[in-house]
Amino acid sequence: MAVSAEYSAFVLEMLEPLDGVGLRRMFGGAGLFCHGVMFGLIAGDRLYFKVGDANRPDFEEAGSAPFTYATRHGAHGSLSYYEAPDALFDEPDEMLDWARKALDVALRAHAGKPKAKRKP
Repeated sequence: MAVSAEYSAFVLEMLEPLDGVGLRRMFGGAGLFCHGVMFGLIAGDRLYFKVGDANRPDFEEAGSAPFTYATRHGAHGSLSYYEAPDALFDEPDEMLDWARKALDVALRAHAGKPKAKRKP
């Protein structure tokens, strides 16, 4: 699932008001990061945002599907990311609202993770 440079630039431009949003290429796609946490991903020129209990109903109501991928063994896996509705691309303010909610979900999830112990 290659990510085109044009699409990546377009998404970053839309999310620029979030201050500090960056893109990291990974696994054939790209992760969207802000404040040290991943809150979105781009795969196959499709944008997905992190979901949790706080924003999942919005995505489900919009008819968005979760990000899925094929595993080595032929099964399908999914992550807690749902596709951004197409309508958001025509409404920059709404896009930012959905992105902020996704970032909030990602920050909460990150805060709840135990800190990794360092080896002495």
